[in-house]
Amino acid sequence: MPNDGRRPKRIGRLIQEALGRILATELPEAAADIVAVTRVDVQADLKSARIFVSAFGPVPPDAVLALCVARVGAIRHRLASAVELKYNPRLVFALDPSAELNDRIERLLGPKSDTDERPAD
Repeated sequence: MPNDGRRPKRIGRLIQEALGRILATELPEAAADIVAVTRVDVQADLKSARIFVSAFGPVPPDAVLALCVARVGAIRHRLASAVELKYNPRLVFALDPSAELNDRIERLLGPKSDTDERPAD
């Protein structure tokens, strides 16, 4: 049976869902108001996963990322309990670049004025 990538995507969705709950309890409340797992890319062999996170709140996203990296062992242990897999994947955390990209695009386009919106007929 050819590997068409459906299994890694399905496992990625399971991991994303579980990590959303885990990070809400594993990270201290002072870390950020909201930490969202925006995407999980699982390798074809299911042994490693890149976790993309976005952080919103008073703490810089880099500090939240450093906290995730520092607590990766505890997070991985809780993930193994939450999701039953043959292999508990190695987790690699990264900041989701899409939020910064959206901000940059908005800055380049400039402020939106009320005259740009025209009512539909």
